[in-house]
Amino acid sequence: MYCRQCGQLNEDSATQCVRCGLDMLPRLLETKPIRSHLVFAILVTILCCLPAGIPAIVYAARVDPRAAAGDIAGARDAADKAWMWCWIGFGVGLLGSAAYVAFVVVTMAMGNR
Repeated sequence: MYCRQCGQLNEDSATQCVRCGLDMLPRLLETKPIRSHLVFAILVTILCCLPAGIPAIVYAARVDPRAAAGDIAGARDAADKAWMWCWIGFGVGLLGSAAYVAFVVVTMAMGNR
């Protein structure tokens, strides 16, 4: 595993970095996986809002490599940003759909006069 402070490659069972001496134990104790939200990001991109879905996919794709490299804080930050962009895209898609329905209803009401 790589040291999250200096980037030195260490043994997977190391408790301290061989270069900087950073305590590697917190990463070894990390048991809860960080969700990347990639599926949600793809669905938002396809079904709701392409412009907001693209950054969601980009951030979601960064989660697993950062977690594997030992950058837990970076992985959590990328997961949080992916989650945020997913909800932004969902909201924009929902508002766009509501605006379309309102437009159709108003257009039909004006056509019946």
